[in-house]
Amino acid sequence: MKGVKFRFVHEEIGYTLHTHVMKLLVMKDILVWTCSTCASSFKQGLTKPHFPLSKDGDRPMIGDKVTVHYTGKLLNGKKFDSSMDRKKAFTFSLGKGQVIKGLDIGVSSMQRGERCILLCKPEYAYGPAGCPPKIPPNAMLQFEVELLSFKGELLTDDGGITRRIKVKGEGYNNPNDGSTVHVHLEGYCGERLFDSRDVHFVVGESEDMGVPLGVDRAMEKMQKGECCMLYLKPKYGFGKEGRAQYKIGPNSDLVYEVTLINFEKAKESWELGLKEKLDFSAGAKQKGTQYFKAGCYLQAVVQYQRIVSWLEMEFVGKEQQQTVQNFLLVAQLNMAMCYLRLKEYALVVENCNKVLELDEKNEKALYRRGEARLFRNEFNLAMSDFKLVLQVNPSNRAARSQVSICQRKIREHHEMDKKTYANMFQKFAEHDVKEAEGSVATPVPAVTVSETEGHVFHNVNICFY
Repeated sequence: MKGVKFRFVHEEIGYTLHTHVMKLLVMKDILVWTCSTCASSFKQGLTKPHFPLSKDGDRPMIGDKVTVHYTGKLLNGKKFDSSMDRKKAFTFSLGKGQVIKGLDIGVSSMQRGERCILLCKPEYAYGPAGCPPKIPPNAMLQFEVELLSFKGELLTDDGGITRRIKVKGEGYNNPNDGSTVHVHLEGYCGERLFDSRDVHFVVGESEDMGVPLGVDRAMEKMQKGECCMLYLKPKYGFGKEGRAQYKIGPNSDLVYEVTLINFEKAKESWELGLKEKLDFSAGAKQKGTQYFKAGCYLQAVVQYQRIVSWLEMEFVGKEQQQTVQNFLLVAQLNMAMCYLRLKEYALVVENCNKVLELDEKNEKALYRRGEARLFRNEFNLAMSDFKLVLQVNPSNRAARSQVSICQRKIREHHEMDKKTYANMFQKFAEHDVKEAEGSVATPVPAVTVSETEGHVFHNVNICFY
């Protein structure tokens, strides 16, 4: 370290590590201690080298999926674990208690591409118990860590809503569907701020207040006091129509910074009596129809799903059984129609199947399932559904027309297959002919069989044609 100039660097870090997690940056032989709380313990600091960090200086946030390479050692240098040895990077959710506290705190201070050493006191590692047989009790540990990448938490299977938590909320209580929430939100389209306000809305009905579905759906994952960034794909923003009110064009990605100030939970399903469930179901049915007519199909689905969640497991007497079943049939049929509009054909089939479990001759369910199967090019299955519709209602002209379409599609598909296979076999035949012609026209160079081990001829030149 001779000739290296030293200076304090803790002011530059911009992030306060806990006093029990000491962070060191390593480049070649230069060791840099950047713990902002430990400067008073030393008369001189150490210099900070330049690393291949991310250009924007962005750091992972709580809940992000972070991917790292690490090597864990005891202070005597004995290695107890290494992702490098396994040749497979390690991924975990930051701040969720999936790793020891020292790693959670340390990695949260790093930038993409950064390498560092973390020294973790026992209370931020494995504590008095240790982790036998490799880690003894009350062991201080050293981790060499490289932050490879990080990305936000996906709140939907299709990746349409991504959350990154800036400030962790209080406790473990979340709003549920139907809760009244008070939030502060700021909406961005690109770099432009188009919406900034405090607003109250009912979870599941945010559209009424001009708040997109993606923000609405994220509420059930948030805690009071939480501030997060939400990255919304058009499906969960303002869709293909955009929103003239905010000058948002079609199919625009949006970013919202949302703070959950407070909320009042709605009653859970098990807290509701049958009369309340039926009354709420009637309201949800009306609200769903309103959203459907406005083209807000996902918002409509939320309403119909409420009905199913309230009544699907409800055991009632014969007097109310028909009323409950009618609500369930309507909810699932309407969800099937919404998913048809959204081109989610697998979900159309799923909801129609549930209707047919209750009413095997339901004309609308058979027809909508047939439509979904036709769109999925399952022509034989679709034709079977439309024929079942005709058995239920022989005068259904639409179903009769669809049978004809299926028959035509099946014929076209067969003709296409015949042409495809004919072309394939023709190409194979042409290839075989060319290979045969090539083998006659191109002589193989003479070989001396005596050079070929084990041959019965010796010292004879043979030329193959």
